Amino acid sequence: MITIPRALIVGLAAVFSAYHVVLALTSLGVPDSPVAPIIAIALYVLATTFSLWPTRPGRMPLWVAAFDLAASIAMPLLVCSTLDAGADNGYATWYVAAIGTLMTITAVRGRLLVAWAGVAFLVLQTLVWAGPAALGFIGVIGSVVWVGVAHFGARSLSRAAREARSYSLAEREAADWQAAQDAHLHERQMRLATTDRIAAPMLRRISEAEGDLSDAERLECRQLEAAIRDEIRGRMLLDDGVRSAVRDARLRGATVTLLDEGGIDELVGGDRDRILTTLRDAIVSTDADRIIVRTVSDDEVAVTVVGLRGGDQRTAALGDGGAGGAVDAEEDDDDGEVLDIWLEIPR
Repeated sequence: MITIPRALIVGLAAVFSAYHVVLALTSLGVPDSPVAPIIAIALYVLATTFSLWPTRPGRMPLWVAAFDLAASIAMPLLVCSTLDAGADNGYATWYVAAIGTLMTITAVRGRLLVAWAGVAFLVLQTLVWAGPAALGFIGVIGSVVWVGVAHFGARSLSRAAREARSYSLAEREAADWQAAQDAHLHERQMRLATTDRIAAPMLRRISEAEGDLSDAERLECRQLEAAIRDEIRGRMLLDDGVRSAVRDARLRGATVTLLDEGGIDELVGGDRDRILTTLRDAIVSTDADRIIVRTVSDDEVAVTVVGLRGGDQRTAALGDGGAGGAVDAEEDDDDGEVLDIWLEIPR
């Protein structure tokens, strides 16, 4: 896409506006008195300077638009008060093109109503001062056409800008969707690879033994099943140290539930290592029969660890298969379980 530098556009507008000032200065001998035209020139220079000032990009400030409108009203009144409406004034009617240029700049910078009001007053003043024939003779129609072209050009550019923003937003949404799909695919591939790495050897042994497993092998199968479940539900709660501590706790008969429900995904490096080290030490240090570990979406707490002792262990074993196993551990449950450990690991 080819873009035109704003400085170039402003420079061209300034040169074109300066041309009208040159015409005005060279025609000061035509009016009866140069005082009023000089005041009109000063107003035009000020209005053009305010309108093109480089530190004010975007839509024209309202006070600048109001000053432009006031100048476009005052200029014809000042200049025409010193001219003969029936004579050929030549370049002494410079104000017509000057107002057209000023109102065109105003329209381009988003003040369309002000621009149309300025040229409307120019048309009305010309009709009153010199009659309908002067509209074409001194260039009033040309000034109106400039503002009309600027109006439609500004609308077209605004519509194009809105469409460009819409396309850009759609592109970002498509990129985000694609990134999410890629992330899901990568996550599935990782989970499948992990499951295959953990379960494949035991599945081959089951196939070779035609399902006739010893008690030790059946216990190992249950451990593998729990480990796979941890990889799916534990996610960011796992590292080699936590895996080893959880495995040892299960080998001694404890039921361990790991639930990563978000909240620590953004933690990396030393913070995550510290949290997982604390979690590992907590699991190793407790003799609880049930251990529930959950992440927390909190500004201060990252992970909670709850250990319960006693109660009906058959119910506890069932609870390890789902999120329902993570009961509210702040109080004793109906099966007689007592709180053995309650730990909040800070961020």
